[in-house]
Amino acid sequence: MDGISFMSTKTGFIGLGIMGSPMAANLVKAGFEVTGYDLNAPNVAKLAAAGGTGAASIAEAIDGADIVITMLPAHPHVAAAVLGGGGVFESIKPGTLFIDFSTIRPETSIAVATAGEALGVRVLDAPVSGGEKGAIDGVLSIMVGGEPDAFAAARPVFDAVGKVAALCGPAGSGQVVKAANQLVVGGTYALVAEAIVLMEAAGVDAAAGLDMLAGGLAGSRILELKRASMLARDFKPGFRIDLHHKDMGIALDAARQAEVALPMTSLVAALIQAARAQGLGDRDHSALLAVAENLSGRSGRAARKAN
Repeated sequence: MDGISFMSTKTGFIGLGIMGSPMAANLVKAGFEVTGYDLNAPNVAKLAAAGGTGAASIAEAIDGADIVITMLPAHPHVAAAVLGGGGVFESIKPGTLFIDFSTIRPETSIAVATAGEALGVRVLDAPVSGGEKGAIDGVLSIMVGGEPDAFAAARPVFDAVGKVAALCGPAGSGQVVKAANQLVVGGTYALVAEAIVLMEAAGVDAAAGLDMLAGGLAGSRILELKRASMLARDFKPGFRIDLHHKDMGIALDAARQAEVALPMTSLVAALIQAARAQGLGDRDHSALLAVAENLSGRSGRAARKAN
């Protein structure tokens, strides 16, 4: 913990869901004194079982904390939990380091940073990539927006939950980079799905084919981790279609604000919307395979596995 500018590792953690729960547990393992709050009581109990402390409210979770962390589903949740009545900024103390790991709209992160500055709070937006497995293993990629001194102070936190972290620019920058990440991830899933449909329809051994793709220029982390589960039509959620749909909306909004055309992003967003319309919103984003099969009239196998 050498070189950090806060006085202790006392940490309040708000949002103990699929990602937040293992991240909080990894902070406990790294020696942080973590008090957590979540609307879902079993999630709070899970943190306590991992060696942390449960809280009955946001105020209780952050009482006396030198570090406050949020990991929430979308921008309305962050706005309410941070800026709303009973939220973080009603009771946070000046000098606190506030890190929001949520994936939200850049403008919301900028509003939070502006409000934090007025309170004397150092604020970082720090969305992550790596999914549930990355959170469990503590190897997330962390895209950060904010000031350099706050980033330096947060390094022990990032080291406890991630493999790599980079300061990408001022407030909101982490969210823009995360939007770029999600459009690439969604596009890769869509293309891997189409490759599987093509190979299987042509009578090719798709497992062998994907092994070859993974070892060549087409190789990707998605092919490395997901090709077997996609072939098995195992769409158990690690990162749900519903959340990726939210992220693609963020990417499209960011493109409009930057006044750039992202036609492939629009297409991927439409495919993800189609997955939701087909009842796959609670499935893993690899369920884009089911969408590709439906478009080709080859939906039977994927539908059976998805259910």
